[in-house]
Amino acid sequence: MLESPAYTLVYEPNSADKPSSSEYRGYLEKGDDETKIAAMRQILTTVLNGDPMPELLMTIIRYVMPSKNKQLKKLLYLYWEICPKYDEQGKLRHEMILVCNAIQHDLQHPNEYVRGNTLRFLNKLKEPELLEPLVPSCRQCLEHRHAYVRKNAVFAIYSIYKASHDLVPDVAELLSDFLAVESDATCRRNAFVCLSHLDRGMCLRYMENQAITSVDAMLQLAFIQFVRKDVLVADPELKQRYLEVVSDLLESQTSVVVYEAATTLPLLSNSTLYVQSAASKFVDMAIKEPDNNVKLIGLERLGELAEHSDSILNTMVLDILRVLSAPSLAVRKKAIDITMHLVSSKNVDDVVKLLRKELEKAVGSGSAEDKATEYRQMLIVAIRRCAIDFHEVAASVVDMLLGFMGQLNTVAANEVITFVKQVIDKYPDLRSGIISRLLVALKTVKSGKVYRGCLWILGEYCLDEKSIHAAWRELRTSLGKIPIEDVKEEEEEKDEKDEKSQTDQKDHLEHNSAASSKPKVLADGTYATETAYASPADASASQSSKIADLLKTPLRSLILSGDFYLGAVLASTFVKLVLRLAEISKSQSLLNALKAEAMLAMVSIVRVGQSSDSGAKHKIDEDSIDRIMTCLRVLSGWSSGDAEKEAEGAFLEETKSAFEDELKEAGALSSNTGDLASESPVEQPDDSIVFRQLATEKKEAVDVTEQELHKISTGTAKKEDLTSRLKKIVQLTGFSDPVYAEAYVQVHQFDVTLDILVVNQTTDTLRNMTVEFATLGDLKVVDKPATANVGPHGFHRVQTTIKVTSADTGVIFGNIVYDGHHSNQSTIVILSDVHVDILDYIRPASCSEAEFRRMWNEFEWENKITVNSRWTSLKDYLDALIAGTNMNNLTPGAVIGQDCQFLSANLFSRSTFGENALANLCIERSSDGHIVGHVRIRSKGQGLALSLGDKVAAIAHNSNNALVAKV
Repeated sequence: MLESPAYTLVYEPNSADKPSSSEYRGYLEKGDDETKIAAMRQILTTVLNGDPMPELLMTIIRYVMPSKNKQLKKLLYLYWEICPKYDEQGKLRHEMILVCNAIQHDLQHPNEYVRGNTLRFLNKLKEPELLEPLVPSCRQCLEHRHAYVRKNAVFAIYSIYKASHDLVPDVAELLSDFLAVESDATCRRNAFVCLSHLDRGMCLRYMENQAITSVDAMLQLAFIQFVRKDVLVADPELKQRYLEVVSDLLESQTSVVVYEAATTLPLLSNSTLYVQSAASKFVDMAIKEPDNNVKLIGLERLGELAEHSDSILNTMVLDILRVLSAPSLAVRKKAIDITMHLVSSKNVDDVVKLLRKELEKAVGSGSAEDKATEYRQMLIVAIRRCAIDFHEVAASVVDMLLGFMGQLNTVAANEVITFVKQVIDKYPDLRSGIISRLLVALKTVKSGKVYRGCLWILGEYCLDEKSIHAAWRELRTSLGKIPIEDVKEEEEEKDEKDEKSQTDQKDHLEHNSAASSKPKVLADGTYATETAYASPADASASQSSKIADLLKTPLRSLILSGDFYLGAVLASTFVKLVLRLAEISKSQSLLNALKAEAMLAMVSIVRVGQSSDSGAKHKIDEDSIDRIMTCLRVLSGWSSGDAEKEAEGAFLEETKSAFEDELKEAGALSSNTGDLASESPVEQPDDSIVFRQLATEKKEAVDVTEQELHKISTGTAKKEDLTSRLKKIVQLTGFSDPVYAEAYVQVHQFDVTLDILVVNQTTDTLRNMTVEFATLGDLKVVDKPATANVGPHGFHRVQTTIKVTSADTGVIFGNIVYDGHHSNQSTIVILSDVHVDILDYIRPASCSEAEFRRMWNEFEWENKITVNSRWTSLKDYLDALIAGTNMNNLTPGAVIGQDCQFLSANLFSRSTFGENALANLCIERSSDGHIVGHVRIRSKGQGLALSLGDKVAAIAHNSNNALVAKV
């Protein structure tokens, strides 16, 4: 019994109304061409779905095959492909003789497109008995005048040979002779591809006789494909010849050929010359090709090449960085990532110089666009990696980045300060130079966050007396005149100077008014008036701004703008400098003077923050006051003995050790991530191959798959919990409805499958019953359940698939429709709504603190939920929130004990569709034992923020449900 081929099932929208064979026969005998086309479509669907309907074969031969309609003829060829050609005894049906005769007529048809279409159909025929009488006509088509017929005849001859070797025994010689006389490029390519599967020697001889670089691009691609396939069995001599062929194809004028040749060349040889030649072509593709997708593909191949041949491509780093001239940010990022993989001690100087030039151009452009800002930050991160990994360039990189810090935005400047922290901690010999350069760069800092980072560095790493004095002088100069609250006196002095300067300028202008406004004769004979002085208003404004800039130094202006957190950090820095100086200096008078000066500055900052007439924009917060007052107590000598030692340890040792621990944790995390990324399954050459059928009971080495199969076969595998499936069953109708329906909701990655059970609770047959669904939200119904007839008290099961495109909350609703006793009546049963749970599409994820802050600032949708719950502890509420929202805790300090009264944590998750969701939790325990606070959720889209907000609100609601323990 011959096995029938398997085909893809085709969806039938209404299987209940499918016509019978007699109805099909009537459509084909009496219908016009449109009716026959519709009938043939339905017949093809029915045959593909498993019903061969052999009784229609003769009807189709008589009434469809003679038609000259082109669309009907295409459908007819599809039918010849899938129709049953053998009877139950395995013999060829007699009707197929007529089919074979019709195909032969088409092969001799005067229209070349009919011939070509028929030849393409022969590629799908596998029956030698049908193909045998068609071989002479196919051989004649090889000599047809039209190239369309000849190129299809080549594949037809080859497919006939694969079906039966005896039908075309001389196929290799036939194709070789065809190649020798053929001039069309497509025909030659098809013949060479077929010959490459038949005779390797003939292909080699043909390649040697051709001018490789002058043949058509399609044939060149066929050459590369043949080389790539044959290199696995070729001997060393042939490999060298193949290398020469592929190397010649690198100089092709077609980009596709160059790409394929560059991809094939490293497979043939790991020689430095060939690897560099292939890499240079990928670089040229990334630079010259206008399409960004092509650029990325070239860089992707270059990255794969760099992973295996990084020592060879080290000399090409500067060539790869030429790709930075591309406008696409994704292309630039890919080029920088590849470069960072190839940086070594030999080329790091050149890489840093080139990246510095790019940074100068990016900063000099002054563009505030998101892409320009991201590109600058990308360059800073790349330079930072070079400096951390290579000590010889660290000092120059720090000088360069600190010089740019005044021109960068807050995010980029903060990246620079973070980098300086790492370098100054890792390389102690560079600390004095970095401190000196940092003190110079302080004058250009405009952001309070960046200034706080600079103050922390000065407080932790000014370890000798010289650097302490230098840092103190710079901070006092930047702080300006103290007490700071004398702002009104400064403004009065500034106003007096402004008035005096305006009076002097007015007198001078009146004295020179005649000279400044006399007419002047121009070159064309006309008159013009020139003025040598600016207006008094402009001059006074300019002078006023200059005086204001002189009076408000950077640190002073930041404090007066309301950044009192910076003032608290400044107080802590003063304490660290004084305590360190006390360890290395014996001059008590100098220490007392510095203490007094620092205490005066701290008290002045507090008074400015508390006074309403000081000129500060905001009042000082209580946390900053507490921190500054603690610093005052430390400097005033309020503690002694153990308390003093604990205070010194907190200021001088704890913060630095905490930063070092953070660096170690980050380094361990990055190394683990890199190991997992580079880890690949390794098998030793002498490892035994496990065959399940040949395995014995004594064999110990069994892989995981074999263990799972053994558990399944023996019944010891873990079975699915049926209660979990019951939880996913949704009741769609009531028990009193004429039709009862329930659905089992199964969620896949991007689909929701509804398996619906329909029960007919009546004594009548439900005719043409259809289950219809519609959606609300980012959902789409992919397929519609088929129509069916359900008998009395019968069961019917249908399935439908819903496509999901985002993690927003979606609703599925619908109804059941069936015909009544009369044809014009129909009954509709409304179904209950099915809500899609977004937790099925949200997974916990991780990101760095910098990425979290960047996304928090970028995302525009925020949902703030107030928390007032009765959980027993803050940790229990945090655990419930993480479990109920599928988010990951990014704050290690959020692991707290039961006695803690305050908790703050950052949470992060990512949906299956790549949508990020951020959350910030701030809660505390009130006096009555309730947990109060709020949860702020941010996302790029509104739907995700609202959906997660509903989950958070539900967690608080569930905790407030009172439980009765005893009655």
